[in-house]
Amino acid sequence: MVQRIPEPSDLEPIERASRDELQALQLQRMQWSLKHAYDNVQHYRAAFDAAGVHPDQLRTLADIAKFPITTKKDLRDNYPFGLFAVPQDRVVRVHASSGTTGKPTVVGYTQNDIDTWANVVARSIRAAGGRRGDMVHISYGYGLFTGGLGAHYGAERLGCTVVPMSGGQTEKQVQLIQDFKPSIIMVTPSYMLNIIEEFQRQGLDPAASSLKVGIFGAEPWTDAMRAEIQQRAGIDAVDIYGLSEVMGPGVASECIESKDGPVIWEDHFYPEIIDPETGEVLPDGEEGELVFTSLSKEALPIIRYRTRDLTRLLPPTSRAMRRIGKITGRSDDMLIIRGVNVFPTQIEELICKMPKLSPQYQLVVTRDGHLDKLEVLAELRADTAAGDVEALANELQQRIKTNVGVSTKVRLLPPNGIERTLTGKARRVVDQRPKN
Repeated sequence: MVQRIPEPSDLEPIERASRDELQALQLQRMQWSLKHAYDNVQHYRAAFDAAGVHPDQLRTLADIAKFPITTKKDLRDNYPFGLFAVPQDRVVRVHASSGTTGKPTVVGYTQNDIDTWANVVARSIRAAGGRRGDMVHISYGYGLFTGGLGAHYGAERLGCTVVPMSGGQTEKQVQLIQDFKPSIIMVTPSYMLNIIEEFQRQGLDPAASSLKVGIFGAEPWTDAMRAEIQQRAGIDAVDIYGLSEVMGPGVASECIESKDGPVIWEDHFYPEIIDPETGEVLPDGEEGELVFTSLSKEALPIIRYRTRDLTRLLPPTSRAMRRIGKITGRSDDMLIIRGVNVFPTQIEELICKMPKLSPQYQLVVTRDGHLDKLEVLAELRADTAAGDVEALANELQQRIKTNVGVSTKVRLLPPNGIERTLTGKARRVVDQRPKN
């Protein structure tokens, strides 16, 4: 793996700014964003008034803690355009979540918002080692999902050649990678594993392809998964973070020279970590729920949005801005099995440490009477002997009991036995418990 580390002259001035310079810009932009939201969005005016706060009361960055939290429910309650802060004729694009658990969350963008988004994604690709003239193969889904178009506009802004493949058609993905020879791929980490498997199914060595860098996001993934992808594909795997409510991909992204957590582009997005139970703001370094306030968004300003992602804020390293640690899970994805808190990434990490198992897995939750039960479906590698299956299942079961603290049933499936999705996002949890 050959890393292309940016020279200091390649970076934007804000990426090299002092903490004082950055915070002065953040305060100026935060004051504007709060006023913009209060003056133009009825929901924010009512929420601020109910909390007894006014934008004029923000005199320091710490004062943001006085302002009310925004949740996904607020976006759904104001569906479709109730949180927009500009007239309809200034909205040049609309994206939305899938809405699988209710009404979709709808986000809008002015032309300035689209430009900002393209700029931060371009910055993210450059941080990952991308350069003008590189070919970028984009396997994130296009459409209302922000991944595909967000990556696309950012890659074009950097001056790259874009292959807008989108998700699915895995055989064709491999064909185009072989024929076009891109150096960068942008995709979910779980779908990258599908692509690697398809290379091998065709008798090809994925590590011999033209790909040098993979920029992976849209779902939590562990360092064990990173090591698996890097080893099998022969690439540098870096983490990009984003969510549609805040902007889309490119809210934060890792630097290839350090790979030590996504750098938050703090000139546009102000982060906090809160206690998920109390809402109390926690100091940097402590784990809790990530909250964002947008500093420059026009169409949909977002104030103290609860992402539900569990992580911690880390000090700057490769850039002047803080980083987020690996997402350990989501506060709304946490499974409670007989009183034990279980996150899918805990199971993933244990599976990735067993070389005879594929990183693909699925957690099936059922209820027996009043007790919840967890079954772990894992997948054997093609070269695993049939006689090893029972011993491997027992070993994984014991590792989960020891490290996570919960008893599970483990079922090992043959290669490709785990469901693959066409969207690129893996379905890690199947909750079969009664809804009532």
